[in-house]
Amino acid sequence: MATLRIIDGDIFIDDRSIGPEITIAEWREGVRPEAGRFELSVPNTEDVEALSEVIGRFNAVILEFPTFQDGRAYSQARILRERLGYKGEIRARGAVLCDQALFMVRSGFDALDIGGGDVEGFRRSLAAYSAFYQPAADAAPVVRDLRAAKRAAA
Repeated sequence: MATLRIIDGDIFIDDRSIGPEITIAEWREGVRPEAGRFELSVPNTEDVEALSEVIGRFNAVILEFPTFQDGRAYSQARILRERLGYKGEIRARGAVLCDQALFMVRSGFDALDIGGGDVEGFRRSLAAYSAFYQPAADAAPVVRDLRAAKRAAA
């Protein structure tokens, strides 16, 4: 499956995994991959704040979008980044559409499983805006801060 990854603002497409994938249910049952590096798949019904003590052990967290109308994974990604300080990869899987890609990245995702999706459509979507008014999990500068920096430099 093709994965779109955003690393330091650059977009890459690949099909590599960070490590073996396990579900949250398997984790709770004691499954631990031998290699030590693995990806945790979390359904969008899970309270990710309950993972606060262990979240740093995972190299990647995969959040599910069962349908494009179900946005609970946006909240999960934002909680992981902002409240729990998670630094690993957060990947969107499932109903990942070009139209929603920018919102996914703004909420904290840095990888999107796009399958056979329109790569150029995703690139266009991610480049649609160069400035933002609201702060978000992606830490892109907001217009207020850009204007303040411009005034300070003058």
